[in-house]
Amino acid sequence: MKTNLILFFKGIIIGLANVIPGVSGGTLMITLGIYKNIIETISHFFSNFKKNLQFIIPIGLGLLVAILLFSKIINLSLEKFPFATTLFFLGIILGGIPLIVKKMQKDKFETKKISNYIIAFITFAFIIIFAMLKTDNEVNLDNLSFLSLIILFLVGMLASSTMVIPGVSGSFVLMLVGYYKPIINTISSLTDFNLIGHNLLIIGSFLLGAIIGIVLISKLIEFLLNKYETKTYYAVFGFIMASIIAIIKPLFSTNLNVLEVLIGLVLALVGFLVAFKLSEK
Repeated sequence: MKTNLILFFKGIIIGLANVIPGVSGGTLMITLGIYKNIIETISHFFSNFKKNLQFIIPIGLGLLVAILLFSKIINLSLEKFPFATTLFFLGIILGGIPLIVKKMQKDKFETKKISNYIIAFITFAFIIIFAMLKTDNEVNLDNLSFLSLIILFLVGMLASSTMVIPGVSGSFVLMLVGYYKPIINTISSLTDFNLIGHNLLIIGSFLLGAIIGIVLISKLIEFLLNKYETKTYYAVFGFIMASIIAIIKPLFSTNLNVLEVLIGLVLALVGFLVAFKLSEK
């Protein structure tokens, strides 16, 4: 029961992260200590069905609670208190770094290879360049056609794949292709029964693509972790360091007062302690 409750709370944190553009759900899976388990569970879901189901259900419930119940709250927090909200999630990311460093140093001989540092630099540079991309286009989902449903399916595959890759924000990818606000608005209006059929078509197409995308990328990441574990964690470290910079950068353009900074720092510390403690469990 205690284990399921911990997994449920981890699911909530990952779900909240996937709502916020710039924060990577894959990063938080690692910082919370469940990344490899999730990848293996998804890749071999039917191999040990009962055990995998027991592991994934509390995480999945946490994700659903976060996305369905808290998406409006998080968006409001980002709109009203962007500094404090962002710093809380930044603290969560920082709290899991000791666990990642530990995994990087697991094989002392492998750690000394220069190729690992090159890989970390490449992934770092990739995320920095990726974070510089911006778009103002936004898709209109009021009138659905068969083609728009196919595109939603493909967007779901793309977004879910990036949600699993550490350092890459699935919600930011959705923003780049113009689907972030339409998807969030659809989720927020699921309780509007006048639009229930329309909304379920959107969510259903997107989710189907998301499920297939997660399975495919999980197979690839599992192969990399099994074959090149140290190199993979160096790549992850590069992803995460760059994502921290990408998350902090927009905060410098906001007007802050001393109270906001203090509240933000306190929340960052809370996030750090939460992640540090949960990553040990």
